[in-house]
Amino acid sequence: MTVRLTMLCATTAEGGLGRAFGDGAVSERRRRELAAMTATLPPYAVALRGPSDRCAQTADALAVAAVPEYALRDLDHGTWDGRTPEDVAAVDPHGLSVWLTDPDAAPHGGETVRELCRRTSAWLDTLPADTGRVLVITEASVIRAALIHALSVPARSFRHLQVPPKSAVTLTLSDGRWSTRTDRLTVPRRRKPADRVPTVAVPALPTTRQRMCLTGRP
Repeated sequence: MTVRLTMLCATTAEGGLGRAFGDGAVSERRRRELAAMTATLPPYAVALRGPSDRCAQTADALAVAAVPEYALRDLDHGTWDGRTPEDVAAVDPHGLSVWLTDPDAAPHGGETVRELCRRTSAWLDTLPADTGRVLVITEASVIRAALIHALSVPARSFRHLQVPPKSAVTLTLSDGRWSTRTDRLTVPRRRKPADRVPTVAVPALPTTRQRMCLTGRP
């Protein structure tokens, strides 16, 4: 039996790197982008999502009827919830620095990175062997934690795993071993119309393997 999880990173609100810790709404522009990518989703038998509004809105924009799964919730940022990293750095630069480098630190009073990795690992271990193909729409933090488990790397590697919005990571469990592949949802390409030939939308989902970088910035 094989378990194949396609974990899609819920899109962020406008603002990118400056967005606040915690949940956030998906902008109308992001919704339109996601709607155009529906045709590039891989086949799946079951769809799950994190419990956040961001995950729910991402699933809705993709027209995916995903079931909420509490185990797929984002890292608990405690008192930092709703604040941007810039705001936190202005009042607690040491706390932010420690949190970014120590997987056992939780200066915000919430959850540590190691705790997130443990609960994500526990959820992966409970998946039945006959689970098959599952689409999971969740947070970047959860996908990073899943990669920590699948790649059997230390929790301190968490910050070095890049999971951009709308990227997809496929985790396959076969014969007791996990393998990984990274993809990215794209807008279907359109062929240039020839004489009196209508434009045809062609689904495009890159399937080339990419090397994971575990030695990024300190």
